[in-house]
Amino acid sequence: MSSLLRKPIKMTAKQLPPSKLEIDIQFASAAIEEKVFAIVSLAAIKKWVKAAVHLNGLITLRFVNAAEGKKLNFAFRSKDYATNVLTFPYELSKKTLTADIIFCLPVIQKEASEQSKSMQTHLAHLIIHGCLHAQGLDHESDKEAKKMEGREIALLTSLGFANPYAPI
Repeated sequence: MSSLLRKPIKMTAKQLPPSKLEIDIQFASAAIEEKVFAIVSLAAIKKWVKAAVHLNGLITLRFVNAAEGKKLNFAFRSKDYATNVLTFPYELSKKTLTADIIFCLPVIQKEASEQSKSMQTHLAHLIIHGCLHAQGLDHESDKEAKKMEGREIALLTSLGFANPYAPI
């Protein structure tokens, strides 16, 4: 039956379908994929993203090596080193988000070790951090940083993680 011939269904607020956020996970290599899944499950990654993003759209998370991380950081930020996370928001409205978030696994591993944090804890923080950047939050000023860090702390706490900014 054609959708044009069906009677329209009136929906109340409680009956509206849930938002549709597509989460695409990519890996620069099979070795990186293996390392990521040794740390965390696909279900956990998606849970963290969905905790931070309540919009329709598409978020692509890509896990890369140091060479690709350095190349992207230089190409888009003119910084000649690999960084932990890069966020590329393409579309943001009150209802829709489209973004790519790049995670450099070697940098994240090094930081977790230096900060005496588990890889899972640090990765959860950076996924939340990247998702908030994709939604327009930033930490360029003290006021922006306080707002973003507060949101990160609240989200991570709701997911069972400690405050990532607490002194060790």
